[in-house]
Parts: sequence; structure tokens; C-alpha cells
Amino acid sequence: MEAFLFYFFFVMAIGAAVGVVLSKSPVGSLLFMVTTLFAISAEFVLLEAHFLAAVQVIVYAGAIMVLFLFVIMLLNLGHDYRQDLRVGVFSLAWVVVVSAMAGVVGWRTRGGEGLAASGAGAQEIQAALEQYGAVGAIAQPLYTTYVVPFEITGILLLVAIVGALVLAKRNA
Repeated sequence: MEAFLFYFFFVMAIGAAVGVVLSKSPVGSLLFMVTTLFAISAEFVLLEAHFLAAVQVIVYAGAIMVLFLFVIMLLNLGHDYRQDLRVGVFSLAWVVVVSAMAGVVGWRTRGGEGLAASGAGAQEIQAALEQYGAVGAIAQPLYTTYVVPFEITGILLLVAIVGALVLAKRNA
């Protein structure tokens, strides 16, 4: 069952990522991106990384997507969004898929069996958890080994938002 769920969420994340690129509507693209982020969060839950799953949902699917929605609305001031939110068979299918995904994530976080790591990697993870705690085990490599990619990602997000604001001001 674990392998099935892993591949299910993998396919969902890839499919929604393709939907982000192929969607003609910016709001539709944003909804596909939120679906992708939730699928990645479900993958984290399957791997028993509950802190990362929570951060994925709170930071990315919550805060950054609200910011992107604000920028999209700023770029398309005269656009009628009622067509973007039309209800149909496709929308109903996505509601069913996302509901199933939320149910599985809830079941997994309440005590379902997870994809536990085994071997030398599991011992290193356990040692880091004992030494630093759950948050410290993530923060220590993030702010030492991976600090440059972390900062570059933040700069890229800032540049994207500033670029969107410049485009919106030019068209207004």
C-alpha cells in the first residue's frame, strides 16, 4: 500500500506540474501549483517527515500561493475570473482526488505505518534527531551545507515578485 500511495502522489505531483505549464489561465495554473505542493507534502508524510510536510503546506501552499494570487490579480486587473472557476466534470474529479489525498494524509499522520528509512541513512537520521531534535536536524544542514541554494531560492522568489509588480505597473 505504501508503494502505491508513493507512486500515486508522485503521478499527481507530475500531472499537476504539467498542468501548471499547460494551463491557459493564471488562476488555473495557480490551483495546479497548489495541488503539486500538496502532493509533495503527502510524499513527505509518507516518508515520515511530518515537520517538512507541515512547512510545505503552511509556507508554500499557504503564504507564497496567496502572494502569487495577489500578483496574478494585480497583473490582470480587468480580467473576468468567473470563467476560470467553472464547475464541470474535470473540477469534480479534482475535488475527489484532493479529498482522497487529504484523507490519506490525515490517516498517515494519525498513526498509519510510514515508509521508514533503513540502513546507514536511517542511523544517521536517528543520530541527528537525538543530537539536534527534529527542527535542529533540518536547520543545521539547511543553514550550513545548503545555505547558498537556500538564499538563491529566496532571491529568485523576490526577483519574480518584483518583476511581476514592474509588469503590472507598466500595463496600468
